[in-house]
Amino acid sequence: MSLVLHVRGRVLAGPQDVRDELWVVDGRVTYDRPAGARDVRTVTGWALPGLVDAHCHVGLDAHGPVDAATSEQQALADRDAGTLLIRDAGSAADTRWIDDRPDLPKIIRAGRHIARTKRYLRNYAHEIEPADLVAYVAREARRGDGWVKLVGDWIDRDAGDLTACWPRAEVEAAIAEAHRLGARVTAHCFAEESLRDLVEAGIDCVEHATGLTEETIPLFAERGVAIVPTLVNIATFPRLAAGGEAKFPRWADHMRRLHERRYDTVRAAYDAGIPVFVGTDAGGSLAHGLVAAEVAELVTAGIPPLEALSATTWGARAWLGRPGLEEGAPADLVVYDEDPRADVRALAAPRRIVLDGRVVG
Repeated sequence: MSLVLHVRGRVLAGPQDVRDELWVVDGRVTYDRPAGARDVRTVTGWALPGLVDAHCHVGLDAHGPVDAATSEQQALADRDAGTLLIRDAGSAADTRWIDDRPDLPKIIRAGRHIARTKRYLRNYAHEIEPADLVAYVAREARRGDGWVKLVGDWIDRDAGDLTACWPRAEVEAAIAEAHRLGARVTAHCFAEESLRDLVEAGIDCVEHATGLTEETIPLFAERGVAIVPTLVNIATFPRLAAGGEAKFPRWADHMRRLHERRYDTVRAAYDAGIPVFVGTDAGGSLAHGLVAAEVAELVTAGIPPLEALSATTWGARAWLGRPGLEEGAPADLVVYDEDPRADVRALAAPRRIVLDGRVVG
């Protein structure tokens, strides 16, 4: 028998599932003490399933794709913050090599962003016109790991503000094609305008979702469309607005208004029953390793601490189709000195990080 890891103290396997201990044998979780175990390492504290960052861009920086060495450092920063599962919500870089590294987080990829021509960040996306949307969605559905990422709105230079990128008919056809190929679809959306069309077209998730209103929140809730608010990114809106105000004053004012109501928007979404998950938007202008800060932001918005924890642990893993700390699951877990249910800020100080049963931090 290989090295056995014994985790004792409090194992938070689910919102109501608290155990006194677990064992890791051959990289897998078990709650039965292994017979004949001699080489045992014991870790004590509060254990959670490895954290989830459901909006993260390994392989990107502010200028576009980065090299493998930089991607590695990004992934390590996320891992050392306790993030052991990433939904990479769009990347122009090929990071498949990370799958062969047992010391790096597991990644669920959404392929490369799909944007309207000259309507997104340079070097990030496939920039296309609506007639090509279905073909590109099919391409990225095959390239990704069950997700496709659209850019739903962006600044329109003629309008001087955020506007929707895609006509309703084209986006309906594209989402239907993704679903036919077994992929879910998410979209970057800051503003109000694009949301109804995307949801009624069958989208599965919306990133940021700062444009939710009392008219669209019930629609999201009825359809079960999830949101990933990325509040640590939304905090940058005033700085972005200041930088673009001279050229696009209408857009700058809009961004400030979206920022001002951000906490009310998230709380209203949660209260209506919209699924809310943790994502940081790391990899553009933001640093990696901000998952604890995003959980704290959800609590600031008014989401109860246990629900905010679920949004980066049990709930997020179930949504993404990945196991938590159930019997036989890969042993991906993080151990803390303090109970994160009492204060989610404890997530900022992981004591031990275990990935596939190996202590990596």
